[in-house]
Amino acid sequence: MKRIESLKRLIILQLSFLGLLVHTGIYAFFWFEEYYPFLRFHGKANFFRNGHLLIILIYFVLLFFFASTYGVLKIGYLKPVDVFISEFFSLLFANVISYFQISLMANWVVNVRPIGKVMLIQTVFSIVWVYVCNKCYYKAFPPRNILIIHGERPIDDIVAKFESRQEKYQISRSMNISEGMEAVKKEILKDYGAVVLWDIPVSDRNYLLKFCYSNSVRVYMMPKISDVLVKGADQLHLFDTPIYLTREYALKIEQRLAKRFIDLICSVLLLVIASPFMLITAIAIKAYDGGPVLYKQIRCTMGRREFYILKFRSMKVDAEKDGVARLASKNDSRITPIGRFIRATRIDELPQLFNILRGEMSFIGPRPERPEIIDQYLEEMPEFAFRMKVKAGLAGYAQVYGKYNTTPYDKLKLDLTYIEQYTVWLDLKLMLLTLKILIKPESTEGVDSSQTTAIRKSAGEEKGAEE
Repeated sequence: MKRIESLKRLIILQLSFLGLLVHTGIYAFFWFEEYYPFLRFHGKANFFRNGHLLIILIYFVLLFFFASTYGVLKIGYLKPVDVFISEFFSLLFANVISYFQISLMANWVVNVRPIGKVMLIQTVFSIVWVYVCNKCYYKAFPPRNILIIHGERPIDDIVAKFESRQEKYQISRSMNISEGMEAVKKEILKDYGAVVLWDIPVSDRNYLLKFCYSNSVRVYMMPKISDVLVKGADQLHLFDTPIYLTREYALKIEQRLAKRFIDLICSVLLLVIASPFMLITAIAIKAYDGGPVLYKQIRCTMGRREFYILKFRSMKVDAEKDGVARLASKNDSRITPIGRFIRATRIDELPQLFNILRGEMSFIGPRPERPEIIDQYLEEMPEFAFRMKVKAGLAGYAQVYGKYNTTPYDKLKLDLTYIEQYTVWLDLKLMLLTLKILIKPESTEGVDSSQTTAIRKSAGEEKGAEE
């Protein structure tokens, strides 16, 4: 089993690097055929071999950096469409930066057509390459047989998630922990590719985790809130035994200052860039039904401080005339035709740049909720208050790695992961990854029409229990 997993990893790395080398080769061809002759003709460059190697190496490093950030090196792990989208954005950023690099060398804006051809050829190659790589990978490595060990709460949600990746996972059996520890241990030792420990008591989970580890069995485990908090703790060496420190505050003072600086710079730049789109959107909304352009709503940020969040109005004027606060549902009739477009493209969120500028929000952080919805969540899971230890954000960890209708308990764990593992680089990485989710339709998928919040009443798994 260890040799097979090592072989898998080796194949993934080889395929990923081969793809990056081909993309770099395409860029190198146009560098030698188009841009370098132009620079040399105008007396802007006269490179020897090492100079050319440096230009090509810089491009490869840029491409590798963005590929690592977006997850291009996860062939076989991510869905093919996710790998392609990741590769597209990696190529886009690498080519844009390289274009400006060449323009700086020329002391003028150079012809954009060659880099456009590079992008086009690389995109076509990416489509073919990702498809072929995934086809070969899944043919060589069949789905992993999964044993789910669960407690009394329903497992429909996690089963559906594993079944959505049938090319990678196959649930062979689900087993209730109530069948007895000896029966569970005996079942684990059968020929399974992995074991899923899903929402079972902590004492049983810890025992089975050590049992699987000692028998070299791969484990997927649902973390509790306490697990997420411990994961972000600092390891101290005050004595002759390891000690974990979970701090009473979320972000250090230097982290808050750096975060605010990034918010100010980026909000001003984006307001300038987005102002034409915001003007067109405002005119379209006003022309459609004559109603207000902006939608103001009370939300809560750090310390549950209330503020008015700003959005372009995407629903009818009387969308909540009954006074009930509810999330948008699938095929919601309250959303206007213009609203559907600006919601799908996230243009409706642009006015929140003013909230960021005023210091009410940050670019990255847990999404702000309404006070009344917070009260409902707190009844189900008191730990929901933990996510308000930092400023609310335009986008966050839960939006990048979750979906619009991800359960509140799962979103809470994602948001706490962000808070407990915060770094300035994590903020920058999530800002880059946010661009990727803009074109993924599932990230804007609504909740069921029977729900007023994201809590699924029938599931009952979002109580945040730590038993």
